[in-house]
Amino acid sequence: MSKRQLKLGAFIQATGHHIAAWRHPGSQADSGINIEHYQQVAKTAERGKFDLVFLADSPGINEDLEGLASGRYGRIAIFEPVTLFASLSAVTQHIGFVSTASTTYEQPFTLARKFASLDHLSHGRAAWNVVTTGNENAAGNFGLEKHPDHADRYERAEEFVEVVKGLWDSFEDDAFPRDKDSGVYFHPEKLHTLNHKGKHFSVSGPLNIARPPQGHPVIVQAGASEPGRDLAARTAEVIFTAWQRLEDAQAFYRDVKGRLAKYGRHPDSLKIMPGISPVIGRTQEEAEAKLRELDDLIHPSVGHAILQRYFPNIDITQYDLDGPPPPFAETTNGNKSRLALVAELAQREGLTLRQLYKRLAGARGHWVVVGTPQSIADQIQEWFENEAADGFNVMPPILPESLDTFVELVIPELQRRGLFRTEYEGKTLRENLGLERPANTHLQRREDTSDASGAAAA
Repeated sequence: MSKRQLKLGAFIQATGHHIAAWRHPGSQADSGINIEHYQQVAKTAERGKFDLVFLADSPGINEDLEGLASGRYGRIAIFEPVTLFASLSAVTQHIGFVSTASTTYEQPFTLARKFASLDHLSHGRAAWNVVTTGNENAAGNFGLEKHPDHADRYERAEEFVEVVKGLWDSFEDDAFPRDKDSGVYFHPEKLHTLNHKGKHFSVSGPLNIARPPQGHPVIVQAGASEPGRDLAARTAEVIFTAWQRLEDAQAFYRDVKGRLAKYGRHPDSLKIMPGISPVIGRTQEEAEAKLRELDDLIHPSVGHAILQRYFPNIDITQYDLDGPPPPFAETTNGNKSRLALVAELAQREGLTLRQLYKRLAGARGHWVVVGTPQSIADQIQEWFENEAADGFNVMPPILPESLDTFVELVIPELQRRGLFRTEYEGKTLRENLGLERPANTHLQRREDTSDASGAAAA
């Protein structure tokens, strides 16, 4: 039996995950719309044998950009991810592409077609990060007066995912012989019309593209709320999550893995990959100096903008940045799990508002580790070997600089310890992640019916 190994994703947030990264000399300031930048980053991640690159996205600008912060915020001009990854697939061979798309503000048919196309273009390296969208500002971009409620978004998402999977199975794998001699292009009996009618969607199908190379592009999810955990247990194959402490990550790991049996799934069918943002120095002092340098580039107005989402009903600028935070919102129609994580962090460590925004500036509540390649590898190994993670979504604070450093210094350390691959195992993202290729649901249903009929006749 082969030794369990880490799965690694490169979360490529334009100039980097630190809020002030665009000002740092190690970043590409126009990276959000610079294709050469993304090509370089994707090739670096592939050189490091990463499983995938991941791009978060929202159908609208997340921040409330009133006042001074509007001119200082560096993340408001970015590529649409499926389009970007279609381009990057042409300059890479092995690495997978996880694109975010919203079940609240897209339609199942167009989304299914886009991701099936990306899977064909990349020869089986596509994945869909299923989000319900926590950004309340998006509603007005789609003619809505208000953002749909959290519970309604998750109910819609469950039906949405099932419709998309059904559309991906519109054709059986061998439906297209394209035989020039016989003149048979496809087998009509291997075409399946969905004819879905549900509470939220009525979709006839079929999809007008052949079944994706992976059967289904890999399904990724990032919610850690109660509905998010259950959605992941039912539908996800990879889950990205945010934790600060080993014991919290272990509790989440046990909880979500423990839900899988209820849906007839094996624990290995879902890979749990927390976010980690490494600030790397050849000494501890060098690493800490790098983080201070970045934090010093944060303008207070940007700090206020970071904080404001967690205090939606008050003007946070009226509070002393060097004083304690006011009471956090008790609930939100946005990202509930992230609000809980941030409130718990601030209270547990007694942070001032300034300290809190500096903690959030690096990775928005994800785990920031500051140290040498060896100490960072130690912490990754501890979480991996103690059932807190199957791998990590690596969030470089600065791009391209921090990813270059991780690949040059941390990856070799993980490989020396036998924790991470030295070569890719397969050709598709599924194969590299160790995930099974799903059977066509229509074909499976037909075989089950045939087996049942045969048993009855016997």
